Amino acid sequence: MKVAVIGAGGFVGSRVAGILAGDPAIELSLLDRLAFPHPESPRVKAVVGDFADPAVRQKALDGANKVILLAAILGGAAEADYALARRVNVDATLGLFEFLRERAPGTRLVFASTIAVYSEPLPDPVTDATALGPTMVYGAQKLMMEVALSNFAVRGWLDGVSLRPSGVMSRDGADAALKTAFMSRLFWCVKRGENIVLPIAPESRTWLTSIETVARNFIHAAMLPEIGPDRAFTLPALSLTFAELVAALKRRFPNSSSRVAFAPEPEIVALFGRYPHLETATADRLGFLRDETADVLVERALS
Repeated sequence: MKVAVIGAGGFVGSRVAGILAGDPAIELSLLDRLAFPHPESPRVKAVVGDFADPAVRQKALDGANKVILLAAILGGAAEADYALARRVNVDATLGLFEFLRERAPGTRLVFASTIAVYSEPLPDPVTDATALGPTMVYGAQKLMMEVALSNFAVRGWLDGVSLRPSGVMSRDGADAALKTAFMSRLFWCVKRGENIVLPIAPESRTWLTSIETVARNFIHAAMLPEIGPDRAFTLPALSLTFAELVAALKRRFPNSSSRVAFAPEPEIVALFGRYPHLETATADRLGFLRDETADVLVERALS
């Protein structure tokens, strides 16, 4: 079996690559735009280049029967540069779908979508039947690709599935330009005994998942024998208030001197603090993993 991971130098991609590299039955091809650390093994090939380039695609995907596509221009960066976001999130992504359809029809393609595809305001709870209607450029572009990939699957061109992960915790040194960076910083500040002021309220609720769980869920999607008719769905996540998250971190690090303060900013609360409860029946039925409790989330996120 040969698995290709596109975006293998990223936070999720590097963890996916590390897990897959430990399986002696898998030949692994890793692709990212810039040079990136990767597992050293004769079964692992690292390719540096732009996945929009047909020659790079050919080199990275040759012989792969499973492809995990994680490369994208995310959230705020997509809002700030529409042209770049379109080139990557739409043109290059659709080009990859078509490349595989022509050269390797039936390939299992696992596409990283986003919970930003949902319309607002969100109902309580959000389920697999909740209406979609993104307001952000990023969410709109991801939804376009969800529709395209589902259509490719119906036609038998690709065996594709789109997964919508929630906030993935917790990246040490998360880019401060990301509006969600404060979430990851919270984990590491409590662990290191550093103070932090959160731009959110204690009762604000969000959806979180650990890096370990989300990485294994993308691999699970690649390996599932059958997916069924639902080709785009949200992955399991914990619906937590920030007060509950801070309490779990304090239980994990009871001797931490970190002081956590709250200074809510209306824009941040509106974007990341008004999530309802979440039900993920499709993902649960297909055996996708979840972080069962806040304490499990903290342990896995910092592992």
